[in-house]
Amino acid sequence: MCDACIINAVRDRMLSRRAFLAATAGAATLAPLGAPPALAMGHGAVEDLTHAYDTDFPTYFGTPGISTEQNFNFAEHGFNLMTLTVNEHTGTHIDAPLHFSADGASVDAIPVGDLVAPLCVVDIAARAAGDADALLTPDDLNAWIATNGPIPDGACVALYSGWGAKTGTDDFRGFDGEKQHYPGFHVEAAQMLLETGARSIASDTLSLDHGPSADFATHYAWLPAGRFGIECLANLDKVPAAGATIVIGAPKHRGGTGGPARILALI
Repeated sequence: MCDACIINAVRDRMLSRRAFLAATAGAATLAPLGAPPALAMGHGAVEDLTHAYDTDFPTYFGTPGISTEQNFNFAEHGFNLMTLTVNEHTGTHIDAPLHFSADGASVDAIPVGDLVAPLCVVDIAARAAGDADALLTPDDLNAWIATNGPIPDGACVALYSGWGAKTGTDDFRGFDGEKQHYPGFHVEAAQMLLETGARSIASDTLSLDHGPSADFATHYAWLPAGRFGIECLANLDKVPAAGATIVIGAPKHRGGTGGPARILALI
């Protein structure tokens, strides 16, 4: 092929690619169908709502939820690699519908549109400071609504109790030898939220139910309805009551009942 032919062929390819990129850029300016409304709000900061966890991080059963094995190290092999063994419900993590139902959705089947959501933070920290067994009630939800407006469709409603700051202490689990003690959702609050468009509820404690719960009423009300939960959130004191967007990096292991997640708030 002559030099001029090669030059012309390359030029034609470049022009074709430019046209493709221009068309793609134009399409990107259109709002995708089904995009969460919160994405249109605009944000100026990101807050990490995820605890770093290791063998010392508190778990519901009181035993370590993770173990690591160093298979390769940089000094000997030129790279680092570990094998992790992790309980699904360790650290900041998801409760999938399957966690408390016979045939609910597993964590890999949670609709991706539910993983980016308006974040509603309901603050009961003042009450929880004097009562480790405090419950988020319908009255708390009604007070939030009176101040901030209706619970948005697709929302994640998070309980802020101040417990996230206790993860390095025995108070986070609050085990007295018989029962655990930390705040949670009253089952009637969960039932009230089932009447809204909320898709997830979250807590900065070990459980959606409060520590002394013997029947997991909130879990059984919420998860079998096809909604999901998040436990052990961090830094809820650093996000506003309304207006932030939560981005839930849910794990995607097939058939999982939940799993550790990286969770961010766009503010």
